[in-house]
Amino acid sequence: MSAESRERFAQEARSARPDLALLCLLLAAEADPKLDERAMDWAQIELDRLAGLLPYGLRGGKAWASAVTELLGGRMGFHGTPADYDQLSSSLLHEVLRRRRGLPILLSVVWLEVARRAGAPVYGLGLPGHFVVGFGDPDEGLVVDPFAGGASLGAGPAELAAEPRTPARTLDIVLRILNNIRAWASARPEQSGVALWALDLSLLLPSHPASLRYERARLLVERGEFASGAAELEAYALVVDAIDAGAAARIRSEALSARALLN
Repeated sequence: MSAESRERFAQEARSARPDLALLCLLLAAEADPKLDERAMDWAQIELDRLAGLLPYGLRGGKAWASAVTELLGGRMGFHGTPADYDQLSSSLLHEVLRRRRGLPILLSVVWLEVARRAGAPVYGLGLPGHFVVGFGDPDEGLVVDPFAGGASLGAGPAELAAEPRTPARTLDIVLRILNNIRAWASARPEQSGVALWALDLSLLLPSHPASLRYERARLLVERGEFASGAAELEAYALVVDAIDAGAAARIRSEALSARALLN
């Protein structure tokens, strides 16, 4: 991904109304060098095309949920399988649109973007270990599972009934996608470069856990970039010092160990 594309990602993330589809496509460009402007346009046009296949005049969350699910989960065959968790492409929007397969959160992005373009009252809902889509009033509307082809959850899992349904914000969705990519890469040491760009993009979001800076520094050291990793550890220690002097001392010790590896 070029410096210009990363700047575009950062600017979009800081805009008043971040475009979820665009952020997902800019993110995917890190993984797929063939994803140029023309390919991104195709993905946006495909979302528009799918939205145009929905019927006019729908009213209420139940009617919208039924129509979107019939289109995407039924006619178009979007769904997920356990094997999709093993593929990076399952986290890339353009690949999910092409393959009609993906992780729950990327399939939910397709449901959200298609439904929103058609004017549906729709929102994403993050659950522990899963992501689903709601239609209508968040307190009463219907919740569907795009990973299961849009199957209705009805009253839903216990966590749906126990907690208020708080619609996921666009940047929360993007960060969760990046977290999934980092988790995928962390299980594959040869994919440390993927983990690094996922961290880099996460740090461009206006709101992110400060601990990601520490994770990035540690990853640089693991990759053998000892000088850069040590410098970032030292910079992070300065931040932590005001909160936890003991933790800052331990981080500085890690930085010294990294620098020692340069000799």
